[in-house]
Amino acid sequence: MRILLGVSGGIAAYKAVLLLRLLREQGHAVRVIPTRAALEFVGAPTFEALSGEPVSTEVFDDVPGVQHVALGKGADLVIVAPATADFMARAVLGLADDLLTTTLLAARCPVVFAPAMHTEMWDHPATRANVATLRERGVHVIEPAAGRLTGTDTGPGRLPEPEDIAREALSLVGPVGTPPQPQDLAGRHVVVSAGGTRELIDPVRFIGNRSSGRQGVALAQAAAARGAHVTLVAANLAQDVTDQVRTGERPCAVVQVESTAELRDAVRAAGADADVVVMAAAVADFRPAATPDAKIKKVPGQGPAPIELVENPDILAELARVRLRSGQVVVGFAAETGDASGTVLEHGRAKARRKGADLIAVNAVGSGRGFGTDSNEVTVLDGAGDVVGQAAGSKREVADALWDAVVKLLP
Repeated sequence: MRILLGVSGGIAAYKAVLLLRLLREQGHAVRVIPTRAALEFVGAPTFEALSGEPVSTEVFDDVPGVQHVALGKGADLVIVAPATADFMARAVLGLADDLLTTTLLAARCPVVFAPAMHTEMWDHPATRANVATLRERGVHVIEPAAGRLTGTDTGPGRLPEPEDIAREALSLVGPVGTPPQPQDLAGRHVVVSAGGTRELIDPVRFIGNRSSGRQGVALAQAAAARGAHVTLVAANLAQDVTDQVRTGERPCAVVQVESTAELRDAVRAAGADADVVVMAAAVADFRPAATPDAKIKKVPGQGPAPIELVENPDILAELARVRLRSGQVVVGFAAETGDASGTVLEHGRAKARRKGADLIAVNAVGSGRGFGTDSNEVTVLDGAGDVVGQAAGSKREVADALWDAVVKLLP
């Protein structure tokens, strides 16, 4: 793999040497492009000796080769480590006054920034805004580590270890020979709901379902890997799925909810500026009409008191009927079982026509299928109930297939 390693001017530049050696030991061809300030910390001979390639900071070196364009166009991956606050601000503005910044503008491969700075600089509103802008444009910005900084300071802002940077960056492009992850959702805001809602019967009991949230989380992570800014509305995820969100390839904003009403409010709030809303959560159709403050007691010799149920709002139908934003794409899921009145697909078609969403992913559930498993199989329908796609495999593979269908609907 052809990797460009950008190094900006911070004390953590010494770790770039270790990252360079690690990438070379893994068999990658690495060209180091430092900024002028970076060479105040690590000299060009060090980078040249370890990479086996020339090191330059200037656009006017090798003018006949037009290297400030050729380097970016020929790269499979760009990593900037460390990325200082100043360098990220320059990248946001699109400045192009040295070889590294011009190369970034020419690159069309995945780009990874590994920030390193003092905690106060990392927490400053200007830096946070720049990080948000970079992520919206499809740049993968790694969260800095927390620990010892320059001098006696400690806190978030420390450059992650080279092994962690390499693992996260290489995950974006896959093994050598595989195509890079498309960035066809770069700059898009995507809202995904996941998990299953719970409706309280009393303080200790609830009406729920078997959804673990795996498919919704896979959708969120696949969208993030394709460059989207993702808000995940998480309803009672299984613990291992919650851990998966925290350790995913790219960070997602996570909103925790429990009930259908909470999920509805959270999706409407997050979806106000979203390009796509995907309702993958399994939402309870009914809730108890009243919930007592105390646990319902069992009285020996008496049967249970009846529980009056009322219908919950149909969130997907609401989103499809009144789009929160012009041009918004709305996607739903239909977890179905066949019965005497129709097959899984027939029930899914009826739901697609009734809901009015742009796409509905229909999947059979029950008997070890759908809920709580690592694999899934869906048939994708349009709003008229016509089949527009099918996908089977891991839940991540299903997620990518669904995003392929969604991207075709985006302006």
